[in-house]
Amino acid sequence: MNDFLKWFFIFISEILKGFGKIFKGFWEGLKQIFDIREHVQIFKEHSGSFNIAEWILSIVSIILVIAVFVLIGAMLVLAVRKYIRFRHSIVSNEDLLEELADLQRQVLKLNKEKDELMAMKVSQLGLAPEMLSANAVAESAENKKKAPAEELVTADGVIQTSDYRFSKLIEVDNFYKHYTAPQYDQSMDLAQLCQAYRNFACSRMHLFYELKTIWLFVAGLASTKLLILQGISGTGKTSLPYSFGKFIGKDTTIASVQPSWRDRTELFGFFNEFTKNFNETEVLKRIYDSSYNDDINLILLDEMNIARVEYYFAEMLSILEMPDPNEWKLSLVPNVWSTDPVHLDHGKLCIPQNIWYIGTANNDDSTFSISDKVYDRAQPINLDSKGVAFDAPDTPPARIGFTRLNALFKEAIEKYPINQENLRKIQLLDLWVIEKLRVAFGNRIIKQMNLFVPVYVACGGEEIDGIDYVLATKIFRKFESLNLAMLRDELKELCVYLQKSFGKNNMKESVAYLERLQKLY
Repeated sequence: MNDFLKWFFIFISEILKGFGKIFKGFWEGLKQIFDIREHVQIFKEHSGSFNIAEWILSIVSIILVIAVFVLIGAMLVLAVRKYIRFRHSIVSNEDLLEELADLQRQVLKLNKEKDELMAMKVSQLGLAPEMLSANAVAESAENKKKAPAEELVTADGVIQTSDYRFSKLIEVDNFYKHYTAPQYDQSMDLAQLCQAYRNFACSRMHLFYELKTIWLFVAGLASTKLLILQGISGTGKTSLPYSFGKFIGKDTTIASVQPSWRDRTELFGFFNEFTKNFNETEVLKRIYDSSYNDDINLILLDEMNIARVEYYFAEMLSILEMPDPNEWKLSLVPNVWSTDPVHLDHGKLCIPQNIWYIGTANNDDSTFSISDKVYDRAQPINLDSKGVAFDAPDTPPARIGFTRLNALFKEAIEKYPINQENLRKIQLLDLWVIEKLRVAFGNRIIKQMNLFVPVYVACGGEEIDGIDYVLATKIFRKFESLNLAMLRDELKELCVYLQKSFGKNNMKESVAYLERLQKLY
């Protein structure tokens, strides 16, 4: 045992001596590095024979060495500061976890209070104490809601809405019991429609729009169910769909998006399990109302990007992408009541074809950027300038129906299809962009272009200008996500390619946009 202890003592001592030499050597090295007296002595010994050039080089060398040590010191200070901030963020996260735990405890407390309220409700219903389970309460309340339908109908056949979970939708059902469809205007073509609306907005509402803006708006209605009006404040983004609703005799439903919107319940409402009522929104009511009429129905999502569009509008984006309109169904409730609205099929509402969603978007510090997922499904319309006042004859509204507008769209698509030569140039442009910039058009955008451009031509525009607008707003807009600082040469080359392929005096919108990207980045 003594031999082992002697060996172990010598073994540990040698290891500790090694650590001691490391620290001693490190300390000796620091002393030698910062031994200013020694450095000065060495400089005196060798500087006596320096010429002017050597004096200059020696001074520069000393300055560089000092700069290196200052830089090392600054990097160490920066590293310490970053570590402190990192530690601070960890502590902040721990505080957030504690707050989350407190919130969970509060939720449990609220659930307990809810159970007590449910117990009080059971006692009011006259049930036995042993029926105080949540399932029994819910069943009792549901049975009370599901009173016989004949007891809820008045003498004139109108349903009393107070005993129904969809009160606003039942109001729509009651309204259309005695509804007479209006006489729709069947005489206007698309060009006349655009001109009449422009004159109406000017003479009746004192709003001034360029004809091109109206052409883009109407063509956008033909290409997709979601339009995004974007631009600086005060250019008429909100007033455009509002006044168009006045013109066609069907007011636009305006939903002011709030920063707190996180999911679909903010847009369509939700079912309250406690009250057994569905909290309906005006947007849901307008969608349901559209299933009864042949009007052009517009829903305006004002300041749509003040919250994340991908959150609250995600389900609608998916629904509108389904190729079969019969599958455009929005699920509202999981079960069926005998007193549900007429057009609610097994708790699902079919989205009609005669409704469009129009969003207005500002780009500033208070808003979120709109993702490619949304832009690809929508038609952006840029409103970058204020309208210039002009004189127009007094023009009354024109009641245009969805059937007539849809027929005009189909007629324009058949009459003004995109020229085959231009389609070939677009395909070649697609290959060029893929090769140089790794960005592809996608079939969805080509499909929208084949709908947008013919209607734009029918409204009064030129085919090449319609193609130019779609390329600028839906294709070249994608370049903003690239490292444009490294792609200036490719952007210049693309401008030359566009003018060479489509004509020097064409593609002005796209070329101007690409040149603006070169200046910004």
